[in-house]
Amino acid sequence: MTMTWTSPAASGTDAAGPRNTSSVPPGIGVGVAHGDGTNFRSRTRSRWQRVRGPLGIAAVLLTFVIIAGLARPATTQIYLSPTNPGPNGAQALAKVLGRQGVDVTSARTVADAVAAARAGGTLLVIDSGWLEPDQVQALVDTPGDLVVVDPSDTLLEAATEGEAKLRWTGSAGRRWAECDDPDAVAAHSITSPAHGGFHAPTAGTLCFPDESGSGAFLVHSLGDRTVRALYDGEMLANEHILDTGNAALGLRMLGHRDQLVWLVHDTNDDSLTTPRPTDNAVPEPTVPRNFGVVLLWAAAVVLVAALWRVRRLGPLVTERLPVAVRASETTLGRGRLYRRARSRGHAAAGLRARAADRIGHRLGLPRSTAAPTLIDAVVRATGRNSADVAALFYGPPPADDAALLDLARRLDLIESEVYHS
Repeated sequence: MTMTWTSPAASGTDAAGPRNTSSVPPGIGVGVAHGDGTNFRSRTRSRWQRVRGPLGIAAVLLTFVIIAGLARPATTQIYLSPTNPGPNGAQALAKVLGRQGVDVTSARTVADAVAAARAGGTLLVIDSGWLEPDQVQALVDTPGDLVVVDPSDTLLEAATEGEAKLRWTGSAGRRWAECDDPDAVAAHSITSPAHGGFHAPTAGTLCFPDESGSGAFLVHSLGDRTVRALYDGEMLANEHILDTGNAALGLRMLGHRDQLVWLVHDTNDDSLTTPRPTDNAVPEPTVPRNFGVVLLWAAAVVLVAALWRVRRLGPLVTERLPVAVRASETTLGRGRLYRRARSRGHAAAGLRARAADRIGHRLGLPRSTAAPTLIDAVVRATGRNSADVAALFYGPPPADDAALLDLARRLDLIESEVYHS
């Protein structure tokens, strides 16, 4: 049997009687919805729900790209680095050289410096104290001019073929050229914060000597190349470059060629070195230079994948229950279950717990109150014997239904006594 229900709206009638449909345009059925049933707001919400996922992923990726870019600043704090704008950097000298037409190439490893060096150019070596013998030889063998600043004994002797050595005695302060080298004559005088200088009785031209004869600047010609050595690199730092003739000496010393390779040696660089054999040596694991950036990208990928695959929970939807059950009916139903299972202990425990909770609240006791405290409070409020009160609240479970009913009456009585005390 098939039953058909027709709403008053569809039939053109309501509770008050037939409804006038003469105002409805022809061809439009009464009660029939036309179009897709959407409006501007619903369409906008639907489109946003479709694109918010890709937009969120794109925003997360863009954020991590920005963080990765900020994690690698364009400037450094490395001593005498051409990109260090700080007091101990040499960015000022490098920028002036660039404006004068010198192509400055920065390097941190010996391999990069040797690969960039070419004939007709200049190789500048700074911080050479950690160079290995193989690296020193590779730098000395490069074509073009060589400039060493703060050189080690090993690099200085190799660059000057053993003709020059370091001398640690002498005085710091202002020094005059006292030589015929054009660069030194143009600078006229320099200010060196360091003590000592070079000792080269037979090698090249020694300039800016102190009272002990140690020179701060050495020029040594080897065939078609020139080796220049500067004892104190702080003269080229941003905070000292404008002292006396420091700038003039630095610009002329490094500006002879149109190509300059600026090597600030990394102490962890082991390029162009011969591995040394060791007994029972176990190679130590090395971490790549870009490990931090790769780890950051991996974290970004994991986060995006988690956001993509996570379960999306919509808004809470309230649902009307098909049947409303009164609390009294629930109580009666639970009581019948207890009676059918003959679970008098559970029923008694429930009665005692609820009575103790209400009485404790009436007497101002917290729910965590211990049994002796509750018993004493009830005794003071009702004047009953403490043993009777203890047996009532914490006694054994009733043996039969009559005992359970008697327990309920006694609990109700003592509760009324507390409320009227």
